[in-house]
Amino acid sequence: MTTTEHAVVIAGGGPTGLMLGAELALADVDVAVVERRPTQELDGSRARGLHARTIEVLDQRGVADRFLAEGQAVQVQSFARTPLDISDFPIRHNYGLALAQNDFERILATWVGELGVPIVREREVTGFAQDETGVDVALSDGRSLRAAFVVGCDGGRSLIRKVAGIEFPGWDPSVSSMIAEVDVTEEPPWGIRYDDNGTQAIGKLDDGQRAGMVLTERYAGQTGEPTLSELRRALVAVWGTDFGAHNPTRLSRFTDMTRQAASYREGRVLLAGDAAHVHYPVGGQGLNIGVQDAVNLGWKLAQVGKGATPESLLNTYQSERHPVAARVLQTTMAQTALTRSDPRIDAVRDILSELLVLDEPRKQMAAMVSGLDIRYDLGEGHPLLGRRMPDLDIVTADGPVRVFTLLHEARPVLLDLGAPSTLDIAPWADRVPLVSAEYDGAWELPVVGAVPAPTAVLVRPDGHVAWVGDDTQAGLADALTAWFGPPSAR
Repeated sequence: MTTTEHAVVIAGGGPTGLMLGAELALADVDVAVVERRPTQELDGSRARGLHARTIEVLDQRGVADRFLAEGQAVQVQSFARTPLDISDFPIRHNYGLALAQNDFERILATWVGELGVPIVREREVTGFAQDETGVDVALSDGRSLRAAFVVGCDGGRSLIRKVAGIEFPGWDPSVSSMIAEVDVTEEPPWGIRYDDNGTQAIGKLDDGQRAGMVLTERYAGQTGEPTLSELRRALVAVWGTDFGAHNPTRLSRFTDMTRQAASYREGRVLLAGDAAHVHYPVGGQGLNIGVQDAVNLGWKLAQVGKGATPESLLNTYQSERHPVAARVLQTTMAQTALTRSDPRIDAVRDILSELLVLDEPRKQMAAMVSGLDIRYDLGEGHPLLGRRMPDLDIVTADGPVRVFTLLHEARPVLLDLGAPSTLDIAPWADRVPLVSAEYDGAWELPVVGAVPAPTAVLVRPDGHVAWVGDDTQAGLADALTAWFGPPSAR
């Protein structure tokens, strides 16, 4: 048996696995991705777009323009059919991006290839065994990989999660949806309708000829992929005709099963994306929170793997990301119920819509859906602490620069805005760049509004603020040690 060694092995090369591979490569970590597909091509369209926070994450790595060039900037946020406009949010990307997952993965995979990340294709992880120093990963071709850590990005049916023995509690399905791409002989009524089962939709595909369909029925133990006959029966039940549906190129089923891993880590094995949380796709948040999982985990895994910080740093991955997904699960369950249409549910939705057109509720809900309201609990203090760093236009000794540009290499940065500079981080200078800059504009966050201007901020590689200074260096050494390891000897 041939064994190849890597620092990290990622099971699954979808959006989450690819993004994690990129993050680790930027940190100079030897990583390999194992993916069962022969190419990045997907069977069908899957997710249809990106939310604002994911666009920001890509911008922090200097690749957002690649995606923006192929997608369409639109207001994609909504809750229970009520559109939520974020065009007045004080951010650079105050919109979403309409972009099919096929295109998203293709662009992402190209970047990952440029970073030199090997993708072992047409293979699957069939098992693993971990010990005190690493994990032996068995592949479907009989080969074995040895890694210090393994990350399961292998979807809702994650083998990694199952073999690790991580429980996956949650809620069983209440509805079952068929998704299809078919030819039709009779032009259907394009658009979306709602009934007491949920969403029923027929739309033209990109070729303008074929039809894409989503049909929802109550869950009654349906398992496996649906047949063309089942699709036709469902069409007749909703529209009274099957429109001559034939020649399906995609026909699959998903439910509103809602579950979350009890733990995101078991020793040297971690979970991210759908392997850690599954929910009904209403709201389009699944791909987005998976990518954001990867960005939260990547730099932490890199630092632990290099021995710069204790292994306990990995515990913050669960403490920060588990509550984010739990909230998404809660809101998608609420929205799933509200996709149904009967007089009682319609009344609830109508009242909710009246509230969501008001500024404050709209901003609160839109920020949640788009991922712009995320605040990790890093203690009390300045409103910036734990929140995403604004992409300010600052001026350094080398000239004007955007804050996100300083994060392109997935490294932290200590931004010193004091005049003159008084910060001393020499014991961490090998790990944390110190950038002196000037900024005289407003500091404003979505929903929160204007916040006091700090004299310094410590920004983590994922763009979240780990420390805020106010004319003193109090607490900075503790924050640097906690996130980036003990001081080096001078």
